[in-house]
Amino acid sequence: MQVVDRGQHGAGRSPQDVRPGAGRTTVRRIVRACVLLGLVGGLVLGGGFIWFLSLVADHEPVLKGKADAIVVLTGGSSRVIDGIELLAAGHGQRLLISGVHRATSTGEISRVAPEHEQVLRCCVDLDRSAMNTRGNAIETRRWVQARGFRSLIVVTSAYHMPRAVAELSHQMPDVTLIPFPVLSDRIKAEPWWSSPSTARLLLSEYLKYIYAMVRMRISPAAGTRANG
Repeated sequence: MQVVDRGQHGAGRSPQDVRPGAGRTTVRRIVRACVLLGLVGGLVLGGGFIWFLSLVADHEPVLKGKADAIVVLTGGSSRVIDGIELLAAGHGQRLLISGVHRATSTGEISRVAPEHEQVLRCCVDLDRSAMNTRGNAIETRRWVQARGFRSLIVVTSAYHMPRAVAELSHQMPDVTLIPFPVLSDRIKAEPWWSSPSTARLLLSEYLKYIYAMVRMRISPAAGTRANG
């Protein structure tokens, strides 16, 4: 009768015979991998944020040329005033103010810039449908296509400009876009890192920019709904 040495061949090993530290070693490896992935992800996001900041203008440009038209993406009265002044100075044939409140009229806007009332009455269109930046881009595309424009001055806040231009380019790849970034007084007065609220604003816009770029990469075709 043959006797099998289980100690040498490992047959019939019970759970109690498993090395006690094996489970803890596996857990430690998983934790290390998660920490490493977190560090790499943090470095990538941090580097991307620095790159995004390089896209945000720190001064308002002086336009010397002209475009077929001008679009203002609402969000502050200074944007609208700058757009109207560009139109009055002859930098575009017509102005679209996108994303205005449904109850807003050109008469109410003229109170902000009464010296340009005549220009407002003849050459300004209001878009009341857009509810977000993507909607702004879609409604602007419809306006541009309807009027046959081929170049466009884009007026919006400096921190919003990278995402706005990306969305507009996505909807109108054949239209030349000329950014006109508007700086708020708060951003002019202090560097972003010295103001928690400004830092939060820029970080929030950076995350929105990433989301928009990923969405547009997944869906490369131009959208057809204003607020989809």
